[in-house]
Amino acid sequence: MIEVIIQTENQVKQIALVENGKLIEFYEEDQEYRRKEGNIYIGIVKNVISGMQSAFVDIGTEKNSFIHLKDILPKIDETKETQKEDIEIKKVIQPNQKLLVQVKKDSNEKKGAKVSAHINLPSKYIALLPNTDIITVSQKIEDEKEQARLIKLVKENLSKGNGAIIRTSAQGKENEIIEDIKRVEQKWNNIIQTSISPNLKEPKLLYKSENIIEKMLLDLASHSIEKITVNDEKVRNELEDLKSKNKEYSDLQIEMKEKVDLFEIYDLHKQIEKLQNRKIWLKCGGFITIDKTEALTAIDVNTGKYTGNQNLEQTVYKVNHEATIEIAKQLRLRDIGGIIIIDYIDMKVQENKEKIESLLKQELKKDRTKTQVEGFTKLDLMELTRKHICSHKD
Repeated sequence: MIEVIIQTENQVKQIALVENGKLIEFYEEDQEYRRKEGNIYIGIVKNVISGMQSAFVDIGTEKNSFIHLKDILPKIDETKETQKEDIEIKKVIQPNQKLLVQVKKDSNEKKGAKVSAHINLPSKYIALLPNTDIITVSQKIEDEKEQARLIKLVKENLSKGNGAIIRTSAQGKENEIIEDIKRVEQKWNNIIQTSISPNLKEPKLLYKSENIIEKMLLDLASHSIEKITVNDEKVRNELEDLKSKNKEYSDLQIEMKEKVDLFEIYDLHKQIEKLQNRKIWLKCGGFITIDKTEALTAIDVNTGKYTGNQNLEQTVYKVNHEATIEIAKQLRLRDIGGIIIIDYIDMKVQENKEKIESLLKQELKKDRTKTQVEGFTKLDLMELTRKHICSHKD
C-alpha cells in the first residue's frame, strides 16, 4: 500500500511517500520559496561570453540565468549530455535576442538558474521533446516487443518535428497514449503561440512546472497511490481542486486529520531523523557513509563489525551486496542528484564486480527519476549520475 503524508507547519510542507509503513521518499517545501526548475520562459539574451561558450539570459528573475552552447545546439541523442561544439556561440545567439528556455537547475544564493533550449514537457505517458526526432523508451520497460510497439505507436501519432521519451506508465497502453500525445502537444502549441507574440517585449513565464505532489501523482500514476493524508485545510482544498480537474485522479482518497502530528501517527519521525545521519549501518554489521560536496556525492562502503565466516572475497561481496541495496534506497530517500561516486570494498573476482553493477542497476529501477550507471572506473570506483526530483536551494 502506497500513501502520501503531507504535514504542514510554520509555512513548511513536509511530504512523505510511504509504502507499507516504510518511508521511501521525503521532501520539504518552503511555501515562501518558489521552485523554478522545469519552468519554461521566453528570455532575453544579455551577455554572450565567447571564452566560456556561454551566455547570460534574463528570464525575469532576480538573477540572470546561465546557458551553455551545448544547451542551445540541436540535440541529436537523448542519452548524451555533450556534443560537438566546433562553432562560436556568437554565431548562434546574439545579445537582445529572444530565447525560449527551460530551467534545468534552480538558482541559489551564489548563482542564477541554469537553463536550456532543449525542452522536456512531461505528461502522463510521454515526455514531449520538441524540435527533435528522438523517440526513446524508459529503461524500465525491458520487453523488446513492447518497446518496438510503443515506439511505433508514438512515432505514428506525434506531429512532425516532435520527439518523446516514452514513460514506464505507457506499458500496455494504446488509446490513452494517443490522447496523452494530443494533450501535451496542444500545451506545447499554446506555449509557442505565446512566445512568438509580437507584443511580447519582456521576459515572461510561459509554463509553470508541477509542484512536488503533482509530479508524484504524474510519475507514479494515480492508481498506485491509494490515499493522501493531510493536516492543513488549504492543502486539502488544493488537492481536491487538482482531483476535480483530472479525471484520472477521481478514485484518489484525500483524508483530513486537522491539528495533529501526522508523522507521529504514522511512526515516521525516527525514519526521517535518520536521513540526517552521515553513517548508515547495514544488517550484516558493515556500514556506508554519505558525504556531499558541491561537485559530487561520495559514498564509502566499510566492513565495520562484519568479519564473515567464509573467505575474504565472500565477506567483501556480502557487504558490498547489502550496501548496494541500501545505497539505491538512500539515493531515493535523500533525493541525491548529480555525480555519485561509490567506493566499494575492493573485489578481486571480476564476476563479483559484474554482479554488483547489475544489482545496482536493478535496484535503481525502483527509483522514479533518471539514473545512469557508468560502471567501475580504472580506480575501481563506481560512477553514476542521478537526476534529483525536487530542486534544492543550497
